Amino acid sequence: MKANIQELTKGIFKENPVFVLVLGLCPVLGVSTQVSNAIGMSAGVLFVLLFSNIIISALRKVIPASIHIPAYIVVIASLVTITEMVMHAFVPSVYSALGVYLPLIVVNCIILGRAEAFASKNSVFDSILDAIGMSVGFALGLTLIALIRELFGSGTITLFPMGNFGGVINIPWFYDNPIRVMALAPGALLIMGYLKAFFDWNTSRKKDK
Repeated sequence: MKANIQELTKGIFKENPVFVLVLGLCPVLGVSTQVSNAIGMSAGVLFVLLFSNIIISALRKVIPASIHIPAYIVVIASLVTITEMVMHAFVPSVYSALGVYLPLIVVNCIILGRAEAFASKNSVFDSILDAIGMSVGFALGLTLIALIRELFGSGTITLFPMGNFGGVINIPWFYDNPIRVMALAPGALLIMGYLKAFFDWNTSRKKDK
């Protein structure tokens, strides 16, 4: 039981794909302009990573070693296509906002990395735990960056419209005094750098203890 918990939580803290492993930064920097975009991308990565891990782990003894990378890409590309179709049908605004970053999940280092390093060598159950942990870690990292960027860059928090709620929350002081650079590419790099430095400092502090 303890081993299962460690397997599930390693992707959230110890091996966080964004701040520790520094993987998948292309979508992290590209779609983190709004919280809603971050949630949409996180959902897509969760679906693709979870089911690719399941399929690849289940077929790990069947896929020939000589063609395992192309086989993994075919599996991942099929799942990404399904994700695109579902988002296009049910959340077209998020689909449009994610743009090219959605199909780029096919070659995302997190997805391919977990398929190669973990799912191909472990059981289906362990691969499910690994996928959930890594996806949650990615989602937390991406959403945190998006929240900071949107809050400081435009003074809003963009979610999804529901009923009378339009989906956008205006934060008074930040809305009146936006730091425009935070909404641009340099702002994404700046925030990523500070958060990465914080994680490194926290890790070294724990090691010193």
